[in-house]
Amino acid sequence: MTGESAGPAWPSSPPPPAVDGWAWQLGHVSELPRVRAQLRRGLAAESDGTDAAADLDEAVVLAFDEMASNALRHGGGGVSARVQRTSRAWLVEVCDSAAERPPQPAVGRDPSQGGLGLYLIAEMADDHGWHLAGSQKSVWALLPRR
Repeated sequence: MTGESAGPAWPSSPPPPAVDGWAWQLGHVSELPRVRAQLRRGLAAESDGTDAAADLDEAVVLAFDEMASNALRHGGGGVSARVQRTSRAWLVEVCDSAAERPPQPAVGRDPSQGGLGLYLIAEMADDHGWHLAGSQKSVWALLPRR
């Protein structure tokens, strides 16, 4: 499937501009615990320390983990990930080499078989989408900072 849209849950559009933050090149899902820990430390350093901020930070980590693990499992290699700041949100963006396969939330699958991560991210995010960036697919979500 190549098309312009991945269905109603994941529209085709580029992410908003973002600055600062963290970036990783990922080769295997076994790297994710270390990267999640780095991301948690970075977000905590940017946080005001309230319980509400900690909950928002954890949503960023969850979205990052879900998007990165999807890319590593289904994205054909060449996975890069970043979390950067916009004026009101964290931009989580993951790129992989499966440009011909847009993000596809599981349809008609028993929830016990997984595949609900994209739905969860869409629900948590202020905005989300995907687009082609050269030979790579970029999947992104904006998670609130405050």
